[in-house]
Amino acid sequence: MTWRERLIDVRPLRTSRPFRDLWIGSSLASLGQQVAGVAVLLQVWDLTRSPLWTGAIGLATAVPLLVLGLVGGSLADAVDRRNLVRATTAGQVLVAMGLVAQAAVDNRSVPLLLTLIAAQSGCAALGAPAKRTFPVRLLPADQVAAGLALQNVAFQASMLAGPALAGLVLAQWHYPAAYAIQALAGVASLIAVMRLPAMAVSRAVDERPPVDGAPRPRGPARGGWRIILRRPTLWGAFATDLAATLLAMPIALFPLINEIRFEGDPRTLGLFLSAIAVGGLGAGLLSGTVTRLHRGGLVQLVAATLWGLALAGFGLAGPLWLALGCLVIAGAADTVAVVTRSALVQLETPDRYRGRVSSVEHVIGVAGPEAGNFRGGLLASLTSAPVALVAGGLAAALCVVAVGMVNRPLRDYRTPSGGEEREEREEREGHETREVLPLPEVAHDREMSPGC
Repeated sequence: MTWRERLIDVRPLRTSRPFRDLWIGSSLASLGQQVAGVAVLLQVWDLTRSPLWTGAIGLATAVPLLVLGLVGGSLADAVDRRNLVRATTAGQVLVAMGLVAQAAVDNRSVPLLLTLIAAQSGCAALGAPAKRTFPVRLLPADQVAAGLALQNVAFQASMLAGPALAGLVLAQWHYPAAYAIQALAGVASLIAVMRLPAMAVSRAVDERPPVDGAPRPRGPARGGWRIILRRPTLWGAFATDLAATLLAMPIALFPLINEIRFEGDPRTLGLFLSAIAVGGLGAGLLSGTVTRLHRGGLVQLVAATLWGLALAGFGLAGPLWLALGCLVIAGAADTVAVVTRSALVQLETPDRYRGRVSSVEHVIGVAGPEAGNFRGGLLASLTSAPVALVAGGLAAALCVVAVGMVNRPLRDYRTPSGGEEREEREEREGHETREVLPLPEVAHDREMSPGC
């Protein structure tokens, strides 16, 4: 592999104009969300001077994501996904305009502000599962992981640049300008979605004529969980992600570690968060090293194991340079694991189920880290922050290794080649769906349960 091939793979931006439009729009939207997130945090603090109310921002964001995320998955498998994302993106733009208006009139009502945040979060949750299915529909199979890596790099870059930009804007032009940036970025994202081709769900399995007078099969009212539980590659990928986030999420422990070892310096606390983002961005910029590999399942298992070990090392690290180095490694490993898992999930899921399976992925991505942070805080309160970090990191690594040992299909998984035509892939997915739908269980899939 040449040095150029080790850098981020930009083929998706060259080969697919729709994906390029989507990437640009999504990148701008992510930057706008980061700017608005800082503005919301500061506005709530200015109005209340209460950490309870600033904590309520997370509640206002998470509840709609969890409740409406699964609804969005069902909608994504029932309607044209492009139209669904158009509608939800337009809703986010309208809410952003509402945020601009409330700031312009010097709103003093925190419940009104949190209601707007919840509405925006709900719109995002309804559209997120459908949006997750776009890369696999717009790109050849061997470029899906590269496309997801490009999206991840844009997100990591927005995490680094967004708060800094928000600080400058808020200092000069205050809250209306910060929310206006989000609204304008949302408009750019909406224009990109408007330019996408139709994203109707593949219905090949439903188009078969009835046999022996049997009724025409209907699209399943449920099925996302059944697909996940019956396919070792899918449940293994999700179990790996849950092990990494539930058992080793470190963010809630950063303030305590900073207090114990670095005298509570707020600059050090900021370095902890930046180190993870730097690792993620670095891994994204060098993602060609892993996105061109065809052993996606094994790559995810190795990366998730490295994440747990790096966080255990952070719990033991004394010098600041060593602690930051462990967090950089953890951030890089997390990015590699997320990119490879997302590509595997999209490629292994038949198109007519991708919305619902993507909604499960979305909910796990939201709930797993939050539950992991709660677990870490609870364990630290009973023991200590270093013990919680070391125990959690080692437990996560051992659990991921266990998943890999019992799940041979995941560790042997190979990414499909890019030469396969789109029509052949959809026909294959329809055939696989017909094999899953009958009620009798598939024996070789039932031998392994989705857990650690």
